[in-house]
Amino acid sequence: MTGDPFVTHRSLLFTVAYEMLGSAADAEDVLQESWLRWADVDRAQVRDPRAYLVRTVTRQALNRLRTLSRSREEYVGEWLPEPLLTSPDIAEDVELAENVSIAMLTVLETLGPTERAVFVLREVFEMPYGEIAGAVGKSAATVRQIARRARDHVAARRPRVQVSRSEQQAVVERFLAALRTGQLQELLDVMAPDVVLIADGGGFAAAAPAPVHGAQLVAKLLARPDRVVSAVWLNGAPAGRIESDGRLAAVSLVVENGKVARIHARANPRKLTRLDEPAELAR
Repeated sequence: MTGDPFVTHRSLLFTVAYEMLGSAADAEDVLQESWLRWADVDRAQVRDPRAYLVRTVTRQALNRLRTLSRSREEYVGEWLPEPLLTSPDIAEDVELAENVSIAMLTVLETLGPTERAVFVLREVFEMPYGEIAGAVGKSAATVRQIARRARDHVAARRPRVQVSRSEQQAVVERFLAALRTGQLQELLDVMAPDVVLIADGGGFAAAAPAPVHGAQLVAKLLARPDRVVSAVWLNGAPAGRIESDGRLAAVSLVVENGKVARIHARANPRKLTRLDEPAELAR
């Protein structure tokens, strides 16, 4: 089994599925479906196993994404991508870390299924247009047009300012320290005046039903001293893990100009099952 191409490329295949779906649980289901199909293939007829497997996973992820798009319309409150525990080493691959970031995955949610697949395969994994065409069932010319539209769409919505890893880490540490003390002023000092908090409880945990705007409102929601706050790496970036009254939450931050500009908080317990073992991601 260790020499099987599916096993060899599993981290890549999981990353493709996760970036398309924003859900590790759904990505694992897609890999299981893809493995069953791979098991029935005549390997002698497969010239490039890696490309073949990426196409298979993409098709299965597209099918799953179209189904999920309907169910997410009925989701209780705000929907956010499922966080993944990652090692700090992921951040060394700057492009991979950026593309699996919660901020980027949130932007990808605004794309249609085919646009998302094309963007991920082209911009993240640098697949040739011809291979993408085979994966999404479009002509290469059409794929080029879709890729251009998707690229423009993402560029208009991704975080405006790129910060260094050291600056990101320093601001996150200040924010987590303020959460530990629960002091209102310390939180206000580390957040931008127009900070936005987006919380995902999924109907299973208490969470604001809509984005909360402004440092004063956000700080009042967060200023509680009765929590255990620890630093973790989520989706290739420094982040926070919060435990309170037996409940768990994961917090990812967007930093701009030395301040926290956006907070993504996941409290839905169904999305917090992968915070104890680092995910294996690859391009």
